[in-house]
Amino acid sequence: MTDYAPADPPALVRADIVLPCLDEAEALPRVLARVPHGWRAIVVDNGSTDGSADVARSLGATVVREPRRGFGSACHAGLLAAEAEYVCFCDCDGSLDPALLPGFVRRLAGGESDLLLGRRRPTSRGAWPLHARAGNIALSRMLRHRTGLRLHDLGPMRAVRREALLALGLTDRRSGYPLEMVVRAADAGLRVDETDVPYLPRTGKSKVTGTWLGTWHAVRDMRAVLRQPGPRTPSDVRAEASR
Repeated sequence: MTDYAPADPPALVRADIVLPCLDEAEALPRVLARVPHGWRAIVVDNGSTDGSADVARSLGATVVREPRRGFGSACHAGLLAAEAEYVCFCDCDGSLDPALLPGFVRRLAGGESDLLLGRRRPTSRGAWPLHARAGNIALSRMLRHRTGLRLHDLGPMRAVRREALLALGLTDRRSGYPLEMVVRAADAGLRVDETDVPYLPRTGKSKVTGTWLGTWHAVRDMRAVLRQPGPRTPSDVRAEASR
């Protein structure tokens, strides 16, 4: 699917949008201006020193402070603060467009999917660094081996029912959180799908995948998630009983 237009009037669906934030004061005005009307933006300040929390608050966002550093810590704090039936996640660095998310939620409400991910499609050569893209490809292949899911991207833009996500009991609080969400959803039998979204050059400097070292740390965290055992099958139980 390659239609990037927000095809669904925001009034038809409602959700809370979790925006993990670390020093994104420059990008926040543009990002929050794209939040669908009537939706609640939850900006999770994960230790910003540039006044991001004040900027977000002045623009009408709900601000949650999460002192424990880590992408997963920020995402999960936002999830716990969310109250709507649907919860969406989106980076707040200007690389992704929150205005597309009503289309995500409409597909969930229509029963097409249980967890819908945005497959990033770079709009320019510099939008997605080569090392970050290579790490993503490698992880997607490992995910396919672990779960059977044929996904192309493990991007941060996604939508899911809040109660279904809470029931997964996610424990990673670092860069492995997005991958753990997908793995546990697959293990629980939820339908996981992806849809194309434009990926723009971010505003400011990346905190995670902007460097080889940052990408390496993210891949390390995610590989740890993939090494966790999968769900027990009837054959596993029989094998244990015969020992």
